[in-house]
Amino acid sequence: MRDARCQERRYAVGVGGIRRVVFLPPEDVWGIVQKRPADRWGVLVFKGDDERDLLHVPLAGWLPEATSIGALDLRPHNCLSRTGLRGLVERLGIPLEEGPMFLSASGVPDDGREGRPYRALYAELPGWHTWARGVGLFGWFIALVIGFATELSWALPVAAGSLFLLPAADAVVRIRAWWRTRRHRRHVEKTEITPSPATGCGGTRRFLRTASVGVLAHDLVLINALGEERWLGRAGAHGVARLVRLIDAATGEPLGVEVRDREGEARALLPWRFWFAGPQGSDGWAALVGALGVPVSDQKYQKSRAAQPWWQGHQLAGDARKMSPMEGKAARKQIGWYRSVVGANEPVVLPFFSAVLLFGLFSDVVPVFLAGLLSALTVVFSLGPAVASALVSRISYDRTVEAAQG
Repeated sequence: MRDARCQERRYAVGVGGIRRVVFLPPEDVWGIVQKRPADRWGVLVFKGDDERDLLHVPLAGWLPEATSIGALDLRPHNCLSRTGLRGLVERLGIPLEEGPMFLSASGVPDDGREGRPYRALYAELPGWHTWARGVGLFGWFIALVIGFATELSWALPVAAGSLFLLPAADAVVRIRAWWRTRRHRRHVEKTEITPSPATGCGGTRRFLRTASVGVLAHDLVLINALGEERWLGRAGAHGVARLVRLIDAATGEPLGVEVRDREGEARALLPWRFWFAGPQGSDGWAALVGALGVPVSDQKYQKSRAAQPWWQGHQLAGDARKMSPMEGKAARKQIGWYRSVVGANEPVVLPFFSAVLLFGLFSDVVPVFLAGLLSALTVVFSLGPAVASALVSRISYDRTVEAAQG
């Protein structure tokens, strides 16, 4: 099994390896959503010969639409099929049972024995990033105290350099992610469908440049307005098997397109107005249907008169919202590096900490000047990307096409 951190682990099946699989459904769904979001639909536990837990697989971490569907809108047993884990267990021929969820002191499922089993869980950031930030903060504090307490001038550039590790680690993560994405997209053959919004519906440059639907040989890749990718398999019971156009029961106009699996479950929702109602919309729709090669049908949808927009109340309302143009402020709040990953206060905290040593820029002492220079770089690296992103967003990305042309 290979998880999102590209860590590969191999387990034998049978004697000396996995003997049975236990599904632990959550007893208190709402409490789990608040305390342990990864376990909100339960955990699949792979057990060995001695009944020791070998592997924990939180279902939420393997559900493509986990961020677009509410915990109360999907039953845990249904989630087993959507993730493809039920099919995996059946293919391996391992008995699947159900048991109560026992929690450890840290709030994660526990088998009651010493040690922790491996958890196949998505990680937002690599482990070295966390260590670099921890070492940076600790080193900055210790070196700063030593420098001012002992008047040891070389401790000051050590403190400034330690604090510089924080924005530098962030920059390395961004560059690596950009390079991997660029290299992957360059070598992958796919049919790509881009949005074609109706005239005057508020399509933004960000939405037109970012959102897309890609049909690969074995997967359907949906990229929303925030650049988040969601991969849906095309094979197996959980794979894409049908496209359903939702038709307004009152007016007969298309509202959206549901991507359904072989069990008839909706896995994605594309608002028609923003994807296929524009000048190139018919070509995009024909390309999607032709590339997927699955049956297409129409289904009447009775929308609520009070629902604005129409998908309010739909199980995949969160998906439709992100697969549509978003208001600039809401988009910036979700994609901002400091808000979405490491905390919204960092652009304020890091320059404040760095200001302690900025006076070194005016010093003739080499170590003190070096400390001031590193502090200035920390301010630039922490504030620069945030300011540039906000300006580009307001000036270009989050303006509608009509406003930009006018």
